[in-house]
Amino acid sequence: QVQLVESGGGLVQAGGSLRLSCTASGSIFTVNDMGWYRQAPGKQRELVASITAGRSTNYADSVKGRFTISRDNAKNTVYLQMNSLKPEDTAVYYCNARLVTEDLYNKNYWGQGTQVTVSS
Repeated sequence: QVQLVESGGGLVQAGGSLRLSCTASGSIFTVNDMGWYRQAPGKQRELVASITAGRSTNYADSVKGRFTISRDNAKNTVYLQMNSLKPEDTAVYYCNARLVTEDLYNKNYWGQGTQVTVSS
């Protein structure tokens, strides 16, 4: 069994910052790609940022220059530093991990989601 536990969401004023964290735990052999997605009301879930085990990163155009994704491989943890937040960043943010379980299956897991609300 594998779990992804997120933390760090909340309410912030426009221009402010938040840092999200997500830790994968359980029967894990290795964690490959990790990422953050978000879903605003009435919209589809979209990729915000992703990072490979080798720390190559990819960002949505809407967050480039404002958000930074990083990871600690020893802790199976991914972070999302969000600066210069805008009201349009308001959404539920979901952590995602593509990993290999201890019984050597490739699987994709999601966190429970954390709410980020940016007030204008």
